[in-house]
Amino acid sequence: MQENMPSQAPELICINVDKVYDWIVKEMSFDISPAGSMSFPGVTAATDLTGATVKCNVTPASTNPIVILNRENRAFTIDGATVCLQQLNVQKNFVLTLTVCLPNGATLTSANIPVSRCEQITLCAPKGTDVEITYTDLDCFVCTTGTLTAGTDTITFSALTITVAVCQSIQSTFPVTVEFLATYCEPRADLPFACPGAARPQQCSVIFPNGG
Repeated sequence: MQENMPSQAPELICINVDKVYDWIVKEMSFDISPAGSMSFPGVTAATDLTGATVKCNVTPASTNPIVILNRENRAFTIDGATVCLQQLNVQKNFVLTLTVCLPNGATLTSANIPVSRCEQITLCAPKGTDVEITYTDLDCFVCTTGTLTAGTDTITFSALTITVAVCQSIQSTFPVTVEFLATYCEPRADLPFACPGAARPQQCSVIFPNGG
């Protein structure tokens, strides 16, 4: 393995990166209470839902998971200085599914249920910046169900309440080109490799050949 890499003089390098204007981590939770019959493919009016338990799963929507509805400049006084920040009205779109677990071990899964919630966020995000929201944790649980009534491809809950809990990392960014003094990376030396020698099975010389 080579230990001595050729030395290089530092030089100015320009690269394209995303500058972070502001960054916050925020928690949010909300309750939803879907009303009416829910679509459950395969369910019939004869399906026995006695003793069933209900679980949920939530994921970000595949299309437009985050929509910035409005961006408004607001003046804030921070440590005695007046700072212009932006108040964002953000719509978050999710997809929720319910799973009904029957006492016999069978499960029934609902069709996708679109869920939207709006939130106000204040951060340094002037016009032109992108707002990126990453969910570091996204979970839900069923709080109440009420009585379950089966129909043709449907289940009706008399008192369904679901709580969604979100941990989110929110950044405002803008693409920039930066210049800094650096040296180029060098590849590492290849690992030494040798083919193994020929091998043969161990003999049982105690019993064969007969040395006597």
